[in-house]
Amino acid sequence: MKRTVYSMSVPDFYKLIEKIESVHKSICKDIQESYKVPEACGMWVKREVDRKLPFQEKHVMQQVSILGNMEDFGVIKSSIAKERADCDDGDGFPVRDDCDYSNGVPAVVEFGAGRGYLTQMLADCYGIKRVFLVERKSYKLKADRSLRQKESLILQRLRIDIEDLNLNAVESLRGGPFISIGKHLCGPATDLTLRCCLGEQSNQSNGGGCVNPNLRGLAIATCCHHLCQWKHYINKKYLLELGITKEEFHVIIWFTSWAVDADHGTDLPDVTDCGFHLESIGKKQSHGDNGVEDVVRNMKAVERAALGFMCKQIIDMGRLMWMKEHGLEAQFVKYVPSSVSPENHLLIARSTNLS
Repeated sequence: MKRTVYSMSVPDFYKLIEKIESVHKSICKDIQESYKVPEACGMWVKREVDRKLPFQEKHVMQQVSILGNMEDFGVIKSSIAKERADCDDGDGFPVRDDCDYSNGVPAVVEFGAGRGYLTQMLADCYGIKRVFLVERKSYKLKADRSLRQKESLILQRLRIDIEDLNLNAVESLRGGPFISIGKHLCGPATDLTLRCCLGEQSNQSNGGGCVNPNLRGLAIATCCHHLCQWKHYINKKYLLELGITKEEFHVIIWFTSWAVDADHGTDLPDVTDCGFHLESIGKKQSHGDNGVEDVVRNMKAVERAALGFMCKQIIDMGRLMWMKEHGLEAQFVKYVPSSVSPENHLLIARSTNLS
């Protein structure tokens, strides 16, 4: 793809950047910061978990905020909230002796689960009782042993490619409510997961449809957009309507790698605030560059990162719109600061049937 970009004329390169900036300005205006630390995750925040479990602060911060956003959006409830909702009469007294809020907890399907520690935190903090970990690779040091030690928790690993997974064919999941989560869904894995969650009604088109009626909600932290593929991208129709062609899509996904090339420490401005940093790029057009390769070489790191983030957000906004078109209430937020991770955007959705 580098060869394709470098073979462009300088004017065409600038026109593409202008198109990206224009599209981004029109559709990515309301991406909110949503850094959450829910009370339910206190045991992890305070490191009051089994010392045998791996603890890396930046990963814990990401996982905590993912779950906090899910709680805030109504996809999950903390145990305390469920007890109040299901068991109280309004004055803090139980309405029946056999009240068991765990009966209302949906199963969790973690896509691209890896070692399964996002689900581990979800089980520790939100009382999840049924877990399905979807992962095509084999991992050591998995959370499985700790999860299996939990009383009444049922765990099943599905070693399969997401593209080949039919949730309706998983007998132990069939007919029951579930939520879908993912923190390491690189590139097309996000699109394949969204399509998988549609159930039997899914197809390769961008036409309308309805989600699996048992899907209660989902949360996907998107990443590795440079691996995205046109054939799998979930909302080609949306991009085409914005004037982005298949060929430009391939250039855009190459640009996305620039978002994670820069130093995202405290010395660099928030490059996800994109517009300001690209203002100077267009001014270079009059400087007589010898070719696109020279233009790219002369771009500042913050300019490259800003353009990369613009492209990542455009791709994810297409996914957001697709979820809305398929009947889900959905949001797209920054769930941790870029200093924690440059891969800091979260797609979150819930069924409109949830009260």
